[in-house]
Amino acid sequence: MGSTAFDGELEQVLRVGSGFRLADVDPGSTPAYSGGKADGEALLDEQDAVLAEHQERLYAAGRDGEAPSVLLILQAMDTAGKGGIVSHVVGGVDVQGVRLKAFKAPTPEEKAHDFLWRVERELPEPGMLGVFDRSHYEDVLIHRVHGWADPAEIERRYHAIRDFEERLVAGGTELVKVMLHISKDEQKDRLLARLDDPVKRWKYNPGDVDERLHWDAYMDAYQRVFEETSTAAAPWHVVPANRKWYARIAVQELLIGALKRIGPDWPTPAYDVEHERARVAAS
Repeated sequence: MGSTAFDGELEQVLRVGSGFRLADVDPGSTPAYSGGKADGEALLDEQDAVLAEHQERLYAAGRDGEAPSVLLILQAMDTAGKGGIVSHVVGGVDVQGVRLKAFKAPTPEEKAHDFLWRVERELPEPGMLGVFDRSHYEDVLIHRVHGWADPAEIERRYHAIRDFEERLVAGGTELVKVMLHISKDEQKDRLLARLDDPVKRWKYNPGDVDERLHWDAYMDAYQRVFEETSTAAAPWHVVPANRKWYARIAVQELLIGALKRIGPDWPTPAYDVEHERARVAAS
């Protein structure tokens, strides 16, 4: 089976810039990609090796403690496919070099601190690929939708997030912020599919339906997040996700692009190669 490469610079196509409107994004589209599902699945397999090599270079460079890092932030409505990205994209690299954190409701200890406290504790170390399944953005999404924080506090958090991410980037972390965008109808189909399949029922959470009732409020909250926190240093990328195969190749391509910008190379050995070769041969 052959594959089809992306038609253009995907990072620019999906990037949230000035004047962006989430309502204008078709969740069923496949921006910058003209192939079909079979082509996309073939491309995912082919690019696995590319992503794995660049990630291994990053991990190897991190052995000296001075390498940069990459942080993939995944945000989405429930069932949008964050788990599939972790399994089918991130799962293709060396897990020794991955730090995965799925943020749940904060614990009492976490609530005793500012909202960024628990996030800073989970940041990837030099040479690591960090993955956040949900993130600090929950504190300006669900908190805004349900009114758990007043408007002044939400505004403070936008400012805190911008400052926080600028510091991360200045310190050598490449941020890849992704919102997986599905339609309300697609979410309904996926929720029903979980109920219909005994193998998938463990994934179903009745609370997902409760949040679904606030769909329009969440779309408004995401729009505001993009307006407030998609910056030159840390831009957002909105990935249409009704087609799971497309979302996976798109996120894979964004990660490859981030790693290529860093340009990690294999570290120079701290020993004399020829001397060691002779020692091994004589042993």
